[in-house]
Amino acid sequence: MWLINSSIGRKVVMSVTGMALILFLTFHCCMNIVALFSKEGYNLICELLGANWYAVAATIGLAALAMIHIVYAFILNFQNRAARGKDRYAVTEKPEKVEWASQNMLALGIIILLGIILHLYNFWYNMMFAELMGIESLTHGPADGFAWIVETFSNPVFVVLYIIWLCAIWFHLSHGFWSAIQTFGWNGKTWFCRWKVIGLVYTTLLMLGFLVVVLAFAFGIAPSLCCDGAAECCKTAAACC
Repeated sequence: MWLINSSIGRKVVMSVTGMALILFLTFHCCMNIVALFSKEGYNLICELLGANWYAVAATIGLAALAMIHIVYAFILNFQNRAARGKDRYAVTEKPEKVEWASQNMLALGIIILLGIILHLYNFWYNMMFAELMGIESLTHGPADGFAWIVETFSNPVFVVLYIIWLCAIWFHLSHGFWSAIQTFGWNGKTWFCRWKVIGLVYTTLLMLGFLVVVLAFAFGIAPSLCCDGAAECCKTAAACC
């Protein structure tokens, strides 16, 4: 099958799965922004996306997309290195007109993968997985996503790690977006630069959305942290009870 055996086919698979993951990130970002305005609204979304069959099915599909994207990324990277052979060691200067992100996609991908593992541990493990397995937490319920956000970003170490993760995703997407467009053949002379600008603006706004949520909860300035209009904002979810 050409999607598996040919280089072009692998790039198409990478592009399609990458675009699907960008759509998921867009939904995830919109969902997170709700937490800035309403604890109840965010937890309602978490409850709807808990251990329900459709949420579990979507999670499995998302995991499959991510795994395919990661596996194909490694395959293409090693394929490109093998194609260059010993010549890759002869390069002493960085090639012109080649973006830094393009030259470091594998390293960025590894950072992103480690960030995904951390994120799954902080949220998916304590929420959907805990609900499916009947695991009872000593701190928060599996549907209390707001409390898990507050707890996670009250830890400065996690805040720094998430910022590094978001920066890596930005670099990865800023190159990956227009690269996918190029693979689809939508890169005419007029639209190529336009797609690069569109991709840069879109991915920047997307990552800023995630970053705002992280920093808002890290510094306790999110409006939804305040207790029923009290002057001082709550530092923990328990304080709002």
